[in-house]
Amino acid sequence: MAAKVSDDGPEQSTPADGAAGRRPAPAAPGDRNQSSSLRRALAVLGHVRDHANGGRGVPLGQLAEELGLNKSTVLRLTGPLLDEHLLDRDRETGWFRLGHGALRLGQAYLSTLDLRSVAAEHLRRLQREAGETVHLTVWESPGIVYVDKVEDETNVRMASRVGSRAPAYCTATGKAMLAWLPDTEVDAVVDAGLRPVTNWTIADGTRLRADLARIRARGYSIDDRENEPEVRCVAAPIFDHTGEVTAALSVSGLISRMTAARVRNLGPVVAQVGLRISRELGSDRQPAAEATGRRKSATDQGS
Repeated sequence: MAAKVSDDGPEQSTPADGAAGRRPAPAAPGDRNQSSSLRRALAVLGHVRDHANGGRGVPLGQLAEELGLNKSTVLRLTGPLLDEHLLDRDRETGWFRLGHGALRLGQAYLSTLDLRSVAAEHLRRLQREAGETVHLTVWESPGIVYVDKVEDETNVRMASRVGSRAPAYCTATGKAMLAWLPDTEVDAVVDAGLRPVTNWTIADGTRLRADLARIRARGYSIDDRENEPEVRCVAAPIFDHTGEVTAALSVSGLISRMTAARVRNLGPVVAQVGLRISRELGSDRQPAAEATGRRKSATDQGS
């Protein structure tokens, strides 16, 4: 059995490895140094990703101070990242920002997601039918990550973007997944804090769990201005071949167009699209049929 690798280097093998009484050779100092340098370079890359100042970038001094490194060390670590275009450095300000290599890397990752390729045509068709922005998200506790977005260029564009994250408790897709995730995931979301994002955010664990029960009963979720004060969304879960909820899709629009009545009409449509995508992923789950058999009335908005 191959030796395991931890943050500090290769872990020693046990007698079960077939070499009882024989200690493995210690890692060479150069290997440990390379591993440490790689971790620090990734920390630099992650810091630039998370602190890009609206796309302007991050100054060298800020990088060094916040990562606890010397400026010379930061410059050494960023060298290979600049060479591979994972980072870019502004010629005038000297600030670091993500380079086009990071975009290619992200696109390569997204292209491997079968979910996106399976859902793509369904999302486009739903967008044409609804005339509003359609999102596809995946679960990343305690929130969600946007992995695809289809919008009508003639409408006001949503602030969301592919690759960005959002809380689960105040988004339609987040609640659509939470409704079919284990109670431990719901507990984790509640424990992480339910900060009010708008005046309509459900910021109480008891109310959130009651809302999740309503979502399971009708098969779709509603974000009634809970994440953005001028936006309503309706979403449905997507299940994979194991029957587990792994994603969700939504239709989002301004409240002037997405009235409560329109949301109720779109809910079953979005739920059916979620079912079709789930079928193509190999799932045989029937979300609406898994409730207690009691269907909510058409006037229930779940918020």
